[in-house]
Amino acid sequence: MQARSFSNRIPALFSLFALAALLLAGCGQRKAEQRQPAAHGPRFVSLAPSLTEMLYAIGAGDQIVGRTSACDWPLEARKVPVVGGFGRPSPEVLASIRPDIVVEVDLDKELIGKSLGSLGLRIEHIQCRTPDDVPSALRQLGKLSGHVRKADSLAGVIEKGLSDYRKQAAATPRKTKVYLEIWDDPLWTGGRNSFTSAMVAFAGGQNIGDGVDKEYFEVSPEWVIRQDPEVIACMYMSKAAPSAELMRNRTGWSGIAAVRNGRIHGDFDNNLYLRPGPRILEGIAGLKRLIGSGDRQHQQE
Repeated sequence: MQARSFSNRIPALFSLFALAALLLAGCGQRKAEQRQPAAHGPRFVSLAPSLTEMLYAIGAGDQIVGRTSACDWPLEARKVPVVGGFGRPSPEVLASIRPDIVVEVDLDKELIGKSLGSLGLRIEHIQCRTPDDVPSALRQLGKLSGHVRKADSLAGVIEKGLSDYRKQAAATPRKTKVYLEIWDDPLWTGGRNSFTSAMVAFAGGQNIGDGVDKEYFEVSPEWVIRQDPEVIACMYMSKAAPSAELMRNRTGWSGIAAVRNGRIHGDFDNNLYLRPGPRILEGIAGLKRLIGSGDRQHQQE
């Protein structure tokens, strides 16, 4: 899940740096000019789920020779060898695969990025943090992969869709207050600078975390109660019980508008709402339906 990039990666990063140093002392180092591109185009390793989805969406899926464990869509991507976790590739595995291009969105430039570059790998950074970044990311991948026409076509569709949603949101006089719970132990949500906040805005709602100038941050149950959201969406799968049931049973939450009116949603494909990829319009449409149903209930009261 790409929105979970706030998690602590420092121990893993230092381990990878040490591993890369060992490889450089032996036979793991390769010269970029020694690699021969595949006949159908350059061979890719994708280090982000959103980029993996984009490559498949523009017809370059068969050029992917490595992915992260978080790259789970489309289903055929799961057959591609795993090179590590999201943003945490194994230099040893990458050296054995010898891709032509490594595409990433969130590599640590001083630790992982530098060590991978020393292996003779071509690393391309793709800016993809907001919904508006998706079209340009698609076009960049189209040029790199040789699928320019299809990438440009899909980018155009998404640009128009985002423009339409932005106009609809601007014409919405009343914004429904939405709480997106990214995690439950402890509670995490998205702030003003988060991808999830932008998604809520495109859907015509108001993210209750917009008052905090952060990307993602921890909150207290009392903070959520004070914000009194009208719609709650759980961005995770609960193992203990359905997330809506757990929220209804939280101390003091029965008075929250979303709980009182049964506007708690969970157990859906949260990657549609957390991943800046080619399905972004589908994700906005889903949020818009959740928010819209809450608006209709408000109008009837």
